[in-house]
Amino acid sequence: MSTITKQDKLEVLIESLKELEPFVIAFSGGVDSTFLTAAAQQAEVEFEAVTVSTPFVPELEIEAVNQLVASLGFQHHLLEIEFDKLGEALANTAERCYHCKKVIFSRILAYADGRTVIEGSNLDDTGDYRPGRKALQELGVKSPLLNASLSKKEIRDLSKEMELPTWNKPSLSCLATRVAYNTPITREELEKIDLAEELLRHNGFEHFRVRDHANLARIEIAQAERSKILDLSLMDKISAKLKQLGFRYVTLDLAAYQSGSMNKEIMADQDE
Repeated sequence: MSTITKQDKLEVLIESLKELEPFVIAFSGGVDSTFLTAAAQQAEVEFEAVTVSTPFVPELEIEAVNQLVASLGFQHHLLEIEFDKLGEALANTAERCYHCKKVIFSRILAYADGRTVIEGSNLDDTGDYRPGRKALQELGVKSPLLNASLSKKEIRDLSKEMELPTWNKPSLSCLATRVAYNTPITREELEKIDLAEELLRHNGFEHFRVRDHANLARIEIAQAERSKILDLSLMDKISAKLKQLGFRYVTLDLAAYQSGSMNKEIMADQDE
């Protein structure tokens, strides 16, 4: 049994950040990048956080980023990438994340102007299908949380101890992850998904996804919240609203929400 504690790993992280300065942090406002930023503050190193806004990112998340910057107080810059600049990512093949990361981090690297760029991948990110990791490696982007062997649970626990508001924030993923692979992504599709998820959020759900399979919306609800959606009047309300948004069919996945559920078929093909 390992005797290395999360505090030991935090110390490793702090020392590695001192070696990397000055650097730019790819800041999404999620659990990992917020913890990484707070660790950089604790290390008292020279850094800047950069957020990239694309049509794949809900506006709600950009608002959350602005609130975090104001509350935690660090140097921050917002970059924007227009829809038509996302290139091959819009084809939505199994390599979508690779192409998207290439565009986003190439832009961050250009802004960094020679400074090291770091991001918040952690130990748990090595288990799912993540072609974006390949893009980060090709571009020379560093992943200090991963190098310190910090898991998601450890990051959440340390974030709670540091009193970060994101310690229990639901996992983030871009809106493109809701669209079935090999279905080209459109502005309208992203807006439809964003509005559909905002509807569920407005009705009290916190951990969920609305997966878009052409004209069918597949709703995934976290295990702890599934009983709430069994209210018949609520189901009727959600179904009617989603159909108004343009979905022809609205279904409830009988399995609980699972991060990366769209990747199962791809990973199964790789195992064959």
